[in-house]
Amino acid sequence: MLYAANQSVQGGVKKEDAGFDGDAPNAILIEATSGSVLFEKNADELRAPSSMMKMMTAEVVFNAIKKGDIKLTDEYRISENAWRRGGAPSGGSTMFAAINSKVSVDDLLHGAIIQSGNDACIALAEAMAGNERIFATDFMTKRARELGLTKSTFGNSNGLPDPANKMTVREIGMLARHIILTYPDFYKLFGEKEFTWNKIRQPNRNPLLNGLEGADGLKTGYTKEGGYGMAGSAVQNGTRLIVVVNGLEDAEDRATEAKKMLEWGFRNFETRTLIAVDQQVGYAKVFGGESRSVKLVAKTPVKVMVHKNGSDKLIARIVYSGPVRAPIEAGQRVGVVRVWRSGNIAVETPVYAGEAVGTGSTMRRAIDGASELVIGMFRAGAEKL
Repeated sequence: MLYAANQSVQGGVKKEDAGFDGDAPNAILIEATSGSVLFEKNADELRAPSSMMKMMTAEVVFNAIKKGDIKLTDEYRISENAWRRGGAPSGGSTMFAAINSKVSVDDLLHGAIIQSGNDACIALAEAMAGNERIFATDFMTKRARELGLTKSTFGNSNGLPDPANKMTVREIGMLARHIILTYPDFYKLFGEKEFTWNKIRQPNRNPLLNGLEGADGLKTGYTKEGGYGMAGSAVQNGTRLIVVVNGLEDAEDRATEAKKMLEWGFRNFETRTLIAVDQQVGYAKVFGGESRSVKLVAKTPVKVMVHKNGSDKLIARIVYSGPVRAPIEAGQRVGVVRVWRSGNIAVETPVYAGEAVGTGSTMRRAIDGASELVIGMFRAGAEKL
């Protein structure tokens, strides 16, 4: 059963407070620290992510390095398959790695991220999983689920056309945020302006790096199925925003839309702290405990981006499955606090038990059990109506 406790901060919504007006079929704008969504348009529609999907391949490699499974100095062979499908003969974006040459993981990451090299991605996939299909299903899709990307599926490592390659701009944005926050040193690769391999110098394909103040990375993509898309991020005045657009008709529109959306976000929003660390958020109902309820707190500040003109209506609700069965340990995760801004979910943060609750007496448990039985019968009857 879901319980929700309301705690609201409200302000009048002004009619002249217009939102962003963009042309991208799919778009989302996120504040990186809180995950607060400032704008979204068809953000949950699955579409071919094209080379933006290389971010998932990179994350799998970053995670393997972090766990110690592989090292940056490990060298992987460029197979004929990697060379033919992703290298010079392919006609697509490539690192131009020579067939049968050995390339370090470090250089392959540079090639995959900066040059968008399909050959680099295939080489990484083959070395880590045996073949690219296994890497896509058992490494990429599995890792996506671990990160909470519930809709994304992958058929290869690089985003070349494949019916299984599907992501939403929301999940691309979540992945971008995860990379930025979890791997700050590796994230710097996305902002490097150029990379040379096999005596061939190639510039970074991200148009924001030279076109927007504070822009420092992430990835572009294009396939006929997905259209032109990109994920980009920038920092201004201490605030980092992440933008994802997809489904545009040409590269210029892609760059224009992404830049316009980021500029709109920086110009119109500011961060507001709604709940401080360890501040009491509310209560959750307890089953069979020495107390009928447990105090809930947040372990991290709950922050949300709001319009600078104060026009947003904010509603915060605690949502949990309950009642929570005793005993309860202090610090035990109980649910989440969801914050809506003008009708849309802006941020979601876990909440935890702020105190321990021991098991109640036999009589207390019996009373709670009888109460829940009656509620359950009422609920079952209501569902039949």
